[in-house]
Amino acid sequence: MLNEWQAALAPYLSLIGDNPWLQAGMVVVLFLVVAWIVDRVIVTTLERIFAKARFTFGDQLLAIIHGPIYISVILVGLGLATNLLDLGDPYEFIAYSTLKSIAVIIWAVFLMRLSHLLLHSIAGNERRVRFLNSQSLPLFNNVANIVIVVIAVYAVFTAWGIDMTAWLASAGIIGIAVGFAAKDTLANLFSGVFILADAPYKIGDYVVLDSGERGEITHIGIRSTRMRTRDDVEVTVPNAIMGNTKIINESGGPYEKFRIRVKVGVAYGSDIDQVQNLLMEIAAANENVCHEPAHRVRFRAFGGSSLDFDLLCWVNQPAARGLVTHELLCQIYKRFNAEGIEIPYSKHDLYIKELPDRK
Repeated sequence: MLNEWQAALAPYLSLIGDNPWLQAGMVVVLFLVVAWIVDRVIVTTLERIFAKARFTFGDQLLAIIHGPIYISVILVGLGLATNLLDLGDPYEFIAYSTLKSIAVIIWAVFLMRLSHLLLHSIAGNERRVRFLNSQSLPLFNNVANIVIVVIAVYAVFTAWGIDMTAWLASAGIIGIAVGFAAKDTLANLFSGVFILADAPYKIGDYVVLDSGERGEITHIGIRSTRMRTRDDVEVTVPNAIMGNTKIINESGGPYEKFRIRVKVGVAYGSDIDQVQNLLMEIAAANENVCHEPAHRVRFRAFGGSSLDFDLLCWVNQPAARGLVTHELLCQIYKRFNAEGIEIPYSKHDLYIKELPDRK
C-alpha cells in the first residue's frame, strides 16, 4: 500500500528535489493536511447520518471516533515518510512495527470505548434484552474489554514478528489450572449469567426456595442472589444453587396478585348456605381483598368433627398474605360468634363399659 502511495506522489515529490529527508518532511506536512480534511469530511457525514437516524449516542460516538481517524491518517503519512527514507534493517522494521503498534493501541482504545457506549445504551433502553441490565452490565463490559485487549496484544506481537504459539500454549495450561482451582466461582458466575438471561425472578419478587425460605429478592448479582425474609433477615444464596433448585415465584404469572386460602370449620348441623354467605360478606368488606378476581367459598370435606370450608380470595401482593389472613380470621371468628355458628374443636367421647370390682 505504501509503495502505491509513493508511486502516486512521485511526480510531485520530484519537484522539490531528490533529498529524501526533504521529501519525507513534505509528505508528513501533506498528510497532516489530509488528516484534517478526512477528519472533517467523515465527522460531518456522520453528523448528518446521526441526525437523520436520531441516534441517542451520536454525539458521544463522534467524540470518540475523531481522534483515531485523525491519528491513523498521520500514521500512514509517517509510514510513507519512513519508506522514502529507506533506513534499512533493523531501523525500518522498528519504525514500521512501532507505527503499527500505535495504530493497534489507538483503535483498541476506541473499540473499548465504543463497546462501553453501546452496552450502556442497550442497558438503558426500556426495550433491551433481559440479560443486559444494570446488574449484568459490568460483566459484559469486562468480557468485551478482555476480548479487545487479547486481540490487540496478539496484533502487537504479530507486528513485531513474535511467534505466539508458545504463549498461547502456556495460556491454555494456565487457564485449565485456574478453571480447576476456581470451579465453584466459575459455576456461580455462569449460573448468574443464565439467571439474568432467563429471568426466573426479578428484584422485588417474592419467592419460596426449595429449602423452605420465603422472602423478597433484593439483589441479583453475578456470584449470588440475596433475599430478605419476612423476619427482615437477609439470606445470600450462591447462584449455582439458585440455578439448580426448584423456586416458587409467588410474584410471577400474568400479574403480581396472590391468592390466599383461609380454612374454616363449622359444626355439623350448621346452615351451610348461611356459612357461605357470611364468608363472602366478610371477604367483600375487607379493603385489602381484591374484587378482581372475585373471591369464592368452597365446601371441601366432611371432617372428623367439622364441615370444612375454604375462603379463597386475592391480595395485591404476596407480602400482604399474612396481614390479610390475620384480618379475615379475626373477622370470621367475631361474625360467627355473633351469628351463633359454632366453630368446633376436636373432641373425643370416652365410654366406660364397666367398672372393675372393688375387693
